[in-house]
Amino acid sequence: MILKLLFLIIGLILLIKGSDLFVKAAASIAKRAGVSEFVIGLTLVAIGTSLPEYISAIFASLKGESGLIMGNIIGADIANIALIIGIAALISVIKTDEQMLGRDGYFLFAVSILLFIVVFNGRISRLEGGLFILLFVAYTIYLFETKPQFSGKIGFRDFAEYFLKLGYVSSIKRKMSAWNASSGNIKKVNADNYEGSISKDLLVMVFSGFLIVFGARFLVDNAVYFATSFKVPASLVGVLIAVGTTMPELSVSIAAAKKGLGNIIIGNAIGSCLTNTLLVLGTASLINPIQVSALTIRFMLPFLVGLVILLLIQIKSDWELRKKEGILFILLYASFLCILFIIAI
Repeated sequence: MILKLLFLIIGLILLIKGSDLFVKAAASIAKRAGVSEFVIGLTLVAIGTSLPEYISAIFASLKGESGLIMGNIIGADIANIALIIGIAALISVIKTDEQMLGRDGYFLFAVSILLFIVVFNGRISRLEGGLFILLFVAYTIYLFETKPQFSGKIGFRDFAEYFLKLGYVSSIKRKMSAWNASSGNIKKVNADNYEGSISKDLLVMVFSGFLIVFGARFLVDNAVYFATSFKVPASLVGVLIAVGTTMPELSVSIAAAKKGLGNIIIGNAIGSCLTNTLLVLGTASLINPIQVSALTIRFMLPFLVGLVILLLIQIKSDWELRKKEGILFILLYASFLCILFIIAI
């Protein structure tokens, strides 16, 4: 038992450290490419800090552990909004703006509702998982496609039209044509100025990838062991693990709060939730259709949707999140854990 607990802790440490190294290397490359801080938070950093959930979900899906996947993902999303934003708001006032609400906030709400509708029949099929991944890819492309227009008002309706009209297909074609036309110049610039730095960052990313993979394997194997031994729902174990797997998001948000970078905090939280729901769940359900428990449908998901709505309201309230909002979110997270324990045990 003690050895299993030790392996679980080692798995978490490897996941967190590997993700931290990956994020730093990826953000370094993105900054040299001229990507804005908010886009880095919403995409690269969000994807990087969601790697623990992503790799863990792949291993859990291969083992058919649906409860562990749903508990970890929903638990991580709730922690991103309630715990991480709450702690960040206690450290510093988080400035928000209409852009966060009109495009990214409403998209997060739409994705949360979509997830609730999809799981209502008790499963996420491969087809539905494929739709999640398509939405994630299209949204990521959309963000980079509209990067020069970020100072304007780009709303959720714009993305909905972009998605339904297959705008991401045209975007991919344009990017590929541009890369082919300028590949020679790009290689020359990189070779002259950044070859050593980029090589180092890429090496760090590969090394951190190995740490994440081994950490995920230790984590999943031993989490399944404890769920079986103590006869508790795997979704509950997944929620507890989410406290550990969201540590990369927490460290990024605390650092950003100390520097007054509200965009990074909100962007990272929203981006991580979107990545978890669309990319992580989508990939896991493609590997193996996910069975969703009554506990998730009746309590965990409604709680998540309610949190998303509250977040949108607070973003618009004076366009900032202060200590009182931070305390509210933290209390809600504590209440979620207490109620979950009472229901599950």
